[in-house]
Amino acid sequence: MSTAYKSAIDLVRELKQKHGNWQNISETDAARMMSQNRFKTGLDIAKYTAKIMRQDMEDYDNDTSQYTQSLGAWHGFVAQQTMYAKKKYFGTTSKTYIYLSGWMVAALRSEFGPLPDQSMHEKTSVPKLIEEIYTFLRQADAKVLNDYFRELNAAEEAGQDTSAIVEKIENFDSHVVPIIADIDAGFGNEEATYLLTKQMIEAGACAIQVENQVSDAKQCGHQAGKVTVPHEDFISKLNAIRYAFLELGVEDGVIVARTDSEGASLTQKIPVSNEPGDLASKYIDFIEMEEVTLENAKENDSLLKHNGKLVRPVRLQNGLYQFREDTNIDRVVLDCVTALENGADLLWIETPTPDVEHIKMMVDRIKEQQPKAKLVYNNSPSFNWTLNFRKQVIAQWEEEGKDISSYNKDDLMSADYDGTELDAAADVAAKNFQRDASREAGVFHHLITLPTYHTTALSVHELAKGYFGEEGMLAYAAGVQRKEIREGIACVKHQAMAGSDLGDDHKEIFSGDNALKAGGGKNTMNQF
Repeated sequence: MSTAYKSAIDLVRELKQKHGNWQNISETDAARMMSQNRFKTGLDIAKYTAKIMRQDMEDYDNDTSQYTQSLGAWHGFVAQQTMYAKKKYFGTTSKTYIYLSGWMVAALRSEFGPLPDQSMHEKTSVPKLIEEIYTFLRQADAKVLNDYFRELNAAEEAGQDTSAIVEKIENFDSHVVPIIADIDAGFGNEEATYLLTKQMIEAGACAIQVENQVSDAKQCGHQAGKVTVPHEDFISKLNAIRYAFLELGVEDGVIVARTDSEGASLTQKIPVSNEPGDLASKYIDFIEMEEVTLENAKENDSLLKHNGKLVRPVRLQNGLYQFREDTNIDRVVLDCVTALENGADLLWIETPTPDVEHIKMMVDRIKEQQPKAKLVYNNSPSFNWTLNFRKQVIAQWEEEGKDISSYNKDDLMSADYDGTELDAAADVAAKNFQRDASREAGVFHHLITLPTYHTTALSVHELAKGYFGEEGMLAYAAGVQRKEIREGIACVKHQAMAGSDLGDDHKEIFSGDNALKAGGGKNTMNQF
């Protein structure tokens, strides 16, 4: 019998004796329900999953093939089905997380309706989604364990050996996994970041991802117009997040520091430098400047003394300052090193394309100062993966002197190239991208921010195309249900997935023979 289950039985038995009037409460039923609800609060989840992440980070440091992965979820059901699939096909949720994307919260969960990824959505919708995801993951635990307990009861009643069933219960691999939660740029100043972080941790988040953009001018990492903040401002938010973790007792909480400097060309303000070579002066060095004299300076110009000269920082009509061209990689490296020196645990570098060599070039420079630097990398749907890898293969073939005259480099997405040597080589590169990037470029965690946004759109599109056309019900029967049945997807029994069997067992526990249950002979789910 499961140690936790047995301990719960003993506890309930003691409580019954103590209170004296709990005769209707079954020790085994109560213990069963307690075992099915391992995590009582979001803080329990945050502490549990933070330890998982810390161990995974250590495992990766020892072996780069031990990288981790996640898919973005915009609803608790999506997260639940992700974990169901992972367990079904691989037997475990190990090394698997859920990513909570601010982009998808903005696009799909805001009360304003669909919004761009510019921090315009209600910030409270982020912790609410975290709580929702964990509600669904905890329900998955309860449902699967309930099935095991049904097996256990049936085996006990039949006088059969129950050791294998007990082992499944005792060694149950929870669907509850770490969430890396996107807090954008903090939704305000450092106090606002601290307050929101606390809500996110209390909902269950063990890892907070924060970016170095200006919070009130935040842009999607794959759009133009990104405005970064001086390091001192970003460090304040890193501090705020760490204090929130410590206040709530999540000692292993993880901070992911994202830099958008690779694609950002603007800053909102010039920091104050107290001495040459300090952090502020390094940031100021990157700003585009023009040498001036007092005589040719304009009225109301902002002037600086820089490297012994009087200069005017280049300022746009909107008041933003512009960085010098070709400083972006140097800014990325400084951002990352500074973040790791000031409390960040993992790095996130937004890149323009999925190019292992480009990522490696930056990470190698960071590792010169921070040898254990590790990345969370966005395998973004904003990349055209097919086109990018076909371009990379063509470039490699050109370098090797291979004849590429049969390919039009301006039309590499053409379906004419499907099934060709180019297509095969590019697909191999895509297949190996994660393991290559983890081995060569320090990527600890691979995530896809909004895959389920696209899969939902695609599957609904395909169903609607057939259902409203000549296929009618065949579109659903063949395109959806038949596939679910043959793949053994638990969700085909949607009543049970939504908790019908679990509810029936609860009714029986609560009401005995008076229970009105849904799972009788006339339940059409028996067809499955």
